[in-house]
Amino acid sequence: MKKLAPEDCIFCKIVAGEVPASIVQRDEHTLAFMDVAPVTDGHVLVIPTHHTPDLAGLDDSSGGRMFAIGRRVAAALRQSGLPCEGVNFFLADGAPAGQTVFHTHLHVIPRTRGDGLGFRHGEGFVRGRPSRIELDEFARRLGARC
Repeated sequence: MKKLAPEDCIFCKIVAGEVPASIVQRDEHTLAFMDVAPVTDGHVLVIPTHHTPDLAGLDDSSGGRMFAIGRRVAAALRQSGLPCEGVNFFLADGAPAGQTVFHTHLHVIPRTRGDGLGFRHGEGFVRGRPSRIELDEFARRLGARC
């Protein structure tokens, strides 16, 4: 993962007012603004105002605040008059997950039936149903580290 210093981060520059953005909401801890490359009209990004390139650097309070603002933006989208029958939250953590700007950010994406956006994968990608024993082992490994 390419880790940028805050002075090189486009989102930090937006927070500092050095780069223009269409601000939806701002407080001491979060900033919500319109995505300049939206996948649907009304696509908003919610970021912590402090630089953190990935989820590992995001504390519980900042993460909770980011999702709370995302929830408020989702409610606002439904009342805005913009096309919005549903909302997706998307957060990519790391380049293999699709992260391209290395400042943690939550996408709030308004959805309509038939908009063509969706979570897709190639043929044969789904490996099938793991056994209960496998699921229990995965849960044990993760639970030991939570």
